[in-house]
Amino acid sequence: MADHKVTRSRRIRKVLSFPQIKGKIIADVELSLSSDYRAVDIRFQDKTALTLSIEPCFRIAPVLADWKTGDYRLLKQWKPILSD
Repeated sequence: MADHKVTRSRRIRKVLSFPQIKGKIIADVELSLSSDYRAVDIRFQDKTALTLSIEPCFRIAPVLADWKTGDYRLLKQWKPILSD
């Protein structure tokens, strides 16, 4: 893995597009929060819906870095650990 100059506040961002939704008109948006189900349901005028299910989990990404020079230098990176 190549070394990258980053700051401690760097965030990794994923962007996911839904091209099938383009041009649809939203009729309703519903947020469902219960102990066993969490989701955002986006309903469209054509009677279709995009449901975004929300899982309560976390991801730990162990990284060993050297900051002696003030710059980030990756020493070792392990596989991410996901909660159940």
